[in-house]
Amino acid sequence: MGIADSSKQSAERKLWRLCPFWQPGNGSSSASSIQNLQQHNIRSRRHVEDTDGRSSSSTVSSVARSFLPTRRRLRLDPANNLYFPYEPGKQVRSAVRIKNTSRSHVAFKFQTTAPKSCYMRPPGGILSPGESLIATVFKFMEHPENNEKQKQFDQKSNVKFKIMSLKVKEGMDYVPELFDEQKDKVSVERIFHVVFLDVERPSPALEKLKRQLAEAEAAVEARKKPPPEIGPRVVGEGLVIDEWKERREKYLAQQQVEAVESV
Repeated sequence: MGIADSSKQSAERKLWRLCPFWQPGNGSSSASSIQNLQQHNIRSRRHVEDTDGRSSSSTVSSVARSFLPTRRRLRLDPANNLYFPYEPGKQVRSAVRIKNTSRSHVAFKFQTTAPKSCYMRPPGGILSPGESLIATVFKFMEHPENNEKQKQFDQKSNVKFKIMSLKVKEGMDYVPELFDEQKDKVSVERIFHVVFLDVERPSPALEKLKRQLAEAEAAVEARKKPPPEIGPRVVGEGLVIDEWKERREKYLAQQQVEAVESV
């Protein structure tokens, strides 16, 4: 019995060394240690849950953003197609109105899958907030095979046009290289398909195209004219051309005429 009791006491001492808060006389300390351990486990679980929740929510939000449509900076008219009059063997024109609907300055740029037979005027530029212009698109139309006009109308043209936009700072000059330097910020506004219009059949699309082309030509002619002169003409910095110079030239010319007549 003595040997058994001593063995039991030895085992209990080893257990107390491993778990001291189980020892008698430390009831309050053992209870507080257990409570602290439980609170630590609860905080650990909450931290893990919060971390998982944030990562899952960020993943969901990024996936949701990928499905959202790209925010447009430009309003285009027409919105989906470029309409060309059907005139084989000629260079035909189309037009599209471009308006900046954002609150910042926006650069735009045209691209086409047929650069040898198509070009745009202007090919690009910068629009201030609310500013708009009409761009003209030129395309050389080849003769259809076997003069099958109706077949040409029914076929979908492989030529496409793309308009891209880029947010820029006010006062910046337009250069095409802007779109190469900031590829990650470039947005594709629209990819246009080509639609041919029969010039012998009046249609709302054809009439609208004629109006837009006339407006574009008027804008080009207006840009060619020099601005009207207001006030005295200034040459250089602070030098005003007075009227007496013109009067003196007229006087000298008149004197020469009178001298010739007197002879």
